[in-house]
Amino acid sequence: MPKHEKLIFVDLETTGANPIVDRITEIGIVEVQGDQVSHWSTLVNPEIPIPPFIQSLTGISDAMVASAPVFGELAEEVLARLQGGLFIAHNARFDYGFLRNAFKAAGHSLRAEVLCTVKLSRKLFPEYAKHNLDALVQRHQLQALGRHRALADADLLWQLWRKLAREIAPDTFEQALAQLLQRPSTPTHLAPEVLDDIPDTPGVYLFYGENDALLYVGKSVHLRQRVLSHFNGDHRLFQDMRMSQQIHRLEWRETAGELGALLLEAQLIKDRQPIHNRALRRQRGLCAWQLRAQEDGATQPVLVNASDMDFGAAEGLYGLFSSRKKAEASLRDIAESHQLCLVQLGLESRVEAGKPCFAHQLRRCRGACVGKEPQALHQARLQAALASLKLVTWPHAGPVALIETAADGSREEAHVVHNWCYLGSASAEADVWSLLEQSRTRPAFDVDTYKILVRALAKGQVRVRPLPRLLDQAAA
Repeated sequence: MPKHEKLIFVDLETTGANPIVDRITEIGIVEVQGDQVSHWSTLVNPEIPIPPFIQSLTGISDAMVASAPVFGELAEEVLARLQGGLFIAHNARFDYGFLRNAFKAAGHSLRAEVLCTVKLSRKLFPEYAKHNLDALVQRHQLQALGRHRALADADLLWQLWRKLAREIAPDTFEQALAQLLQRPSTPTHLAPEVLDDIPDTPGVYLFYGENDALLYVGKSVHLRQRVLSHFNGDHRLFQDMRMSQQIHRLEWRETAGELGALLLEAQLIKDRQPIHNRALRRQRGLCAWQLRAQEDGATQPVLVNASDMDFGAAEGLYGLFSSRKKAEASLRDIAESHQLCLVQLGLESRVEAGKPCFAHQLRRCRGACVGKEPQALHQARLQAALASLKLVTWPHAGPVALIETAADGSREEAHVVHNWCYLGSASAEADVWSLLEQSRTRPAFDVDTYKILVRALAKGQVRVRPLPRLLDQAAA
């Protein structure tokens, strides 16, 4: 059996899933030290009503906790029971997060080594899809004396631990524990307890250096896991090592899901230009090809710039390029692979009227320059060759709210977008109106935001809510 001086199996019942606004209603602790095993539990008065759904799930009613002590009265006793041992819980970030917030409100701080039995089960039994407590009870034939009561669930974890210790090879068990308990080295100038507060939710994180200079902006659907990976000594890249030495402050912003994180990351990088970010920076010379009719009736690609035209509203644009040089190189490659005429494309000047272009002499042009290929056919082939580069036209009459819901249903965000331009995200109706009101001058078209939104809409990741009335008000 793995050697740990003190094991503390913990389970909580709460009024909900949000450790910021919800409260603890019951605490259950099984403390194991050597051969000594003790069980302790208490109801806790949350000082707020318990939702009917939670009362039905746990069996804990408002009447049951009315005369129970509030957490502040229990804080010192609970802290004494938790100190000096390995904190073990199922979905441990949930229980640990609730306790940290409760202790903070009571004027105490909680610091403990934490092990999550969900992660332990996944590590030891990757072949199984489910690792919730009900699945583990059935899989390992644990004796469930009750479910969704704190002490009964804490005792299930103690049963699970003993079962694993008996049935898993000691070296395998120890190795799994060592990997899960491995803690990254904290940056020199960053307080260690800051890492404990990082949620494992989608969002964006920001690293600040000396004088609060913004060093880096990143995003992840698992914030905690991604941030800690920067400080993992076994897999640290040189850039991570150098940046880690510079970090003085860490900040994060939670989002409902991946789309919100992607949009916010792109916006922050462009607006604030972090020192260590190179990708996603604003491209000043953004340009594209637009097919335009010429005096002779032929259609020719004309290079247009985002600084002169609203790419979010324009139609018939092909490709997004960071410079004229790259745009012309791309068009030349297309012309060569499809035997298009460089003269007709405006990429080569005709030396003498009636004479074939140089590419035709090399059999790389089908002769549109000298009438061997009809203009209509050349134009049709040009449009077909450019089809893969065609920008998607904004498919809505005005701005829309892209509604994204968190995987667990705990939060919802409306990402306000107009003509592929991201105006911001809101979690309340009034904030949606505010974003439109503040955006009378729409932000410049951005290629990264465009690509993010096109992918999200193509995958059907969000619900689309048109905002025509809000647009009318914002434009008034």
